[in-house]
Amino acid sequence: MSVSATTRAPRGEEVDGREYFFLTEEEFVARKERGEFVEWAVVHDHYYGTPRPFIEECLARGETVVFDIDVQGSMQVRDHFPDAVLVFVIPPSREVLRERLVGRRTDASGAVETRMKNALREITYIDRFDYLIVNDDLDRAYEDMEAIVRAETLKASRARWQEF
Repeated sequence: MSVSATTRAPRGEEVDGREYFFLTEEEFVARKERGEFVEWAVVHDHYYGTPRPFIEECLARGETVVFDIDVQGSMQVRDHFPDAVLVFVIPPSREVLRERLVGRRTDASGAVETRMKNALREITYIDRFDYLIVNDDLDRAYEDMEAIVRAETLKASRARWQEF
């Protein structure tokens, strides 16, 4: 799993370097200007981005990297890595999304409304993704993601037969 950087404050038990790299806005902007992110965006009034060195090291080792990012970031990843496989994960309904956001108890009601509006806008990007997973059952959604990763790594176009 990729670990993103963010300028938002840690929530609950989050640990710097595990869930996110927590940066000040000044640190984030300086790194962004140096081109140190594969993708970055301002989401819900905070900067988020994926550090380029981490991704490049994983790819150099032949690893599959799974990102947990929004549609803006996904489009940037596709720009940098045209063969990236994009998977759109969506809740089964708007009502379920609202219940999940409220149930987290990490956002004020205004932030929940902002997230709902952003989700409706992001849905318009579905046709730019390679796969769609409806997350109505977490175990099945995880199995679907595993199946996609496995299938994509088995594609002949990605084979490392030269190493044979």
